[in-house]
Amino acid sequence: MSIAQLAPAPIQTTRPALSLAPAPSAAPRIRAVPEGTEARGFVLYVGLDEAKAAAAGTSLHRIVEAIKELTGEIAPSAQTYAAVALAPAGAGGRDVDVVRLALQDPAALAKHRQLDDSDADRHPAGVIVDISRKRVLLDGDAAALTYKEFELLQYLVLREGRTIDRAELISSLWNADEDEVPNERTIDVHVRRLRSKLGGYEDIVRTVRGVGYRFDRHADVSIRQASTPSPDFF
Repeated sequence: MSIAQLAPAPIQTTRPALSLAPAPSAAPRIRAVPEGTEARGFVLYVGLDEAKAAAAGTSLHRIVEAIKELTGEIAPSAQTYAAVALAPAGAGGRDVDVVRLALQDPAALAKHRQLDDSDADRHPAGVIVDISRKRVLLDGDAAALTYKEFELLQYLVLREGRTIDRAELISSLWNADEDEVPNERTIDVHVRRLRSKLGGYEDIVRTVRGVGYRFDRHADVSIRQASTPSPDFF
């Protein structure tokens, strides 16, 4: 799912008036916060795909906007940030588990690693894009990809079959305040470096002349996909 596909829409929902009891003079300390630290906010994981949201007469975008609006009413000074968790089409598992993994929930990651360790040493021939461990294996050997090179490949893999233009790659993978932000011409250099490290499998990253790059399903490529897909942002 691309957030660009979610057109902003007015929230046409009604809800009962919210009644908040006065805060006690000495609120109990949150148990998860150890001494010497302070709570600065919280995360609410919501497991819901677009089809289920549509069946309920709403959309992920509208739910996010409603939660933001409610937070603003309760605590006007609160700052909010929302991310939508992406997973390859057909990935199994509970929605909320996919979301927790995508957003790096420590408990969910630890559980997943325990399950994943059982087959960690079984590497078929070809390319394995291991999203959960942020690595690429070529015929069983780890490819020496940089962080940005892996992020570039992962971005294309998670958008299988869609041509990604250079401007989108730059805006999605580089922050404006980074020391070296490529332009649309130098992004080709990053792709070239990625391909050189893929060796004989360099053609899994395809060039669409005059547009950008894409990843299509490939017989030599396996994707460990039900783990930590990259989030896109609201």
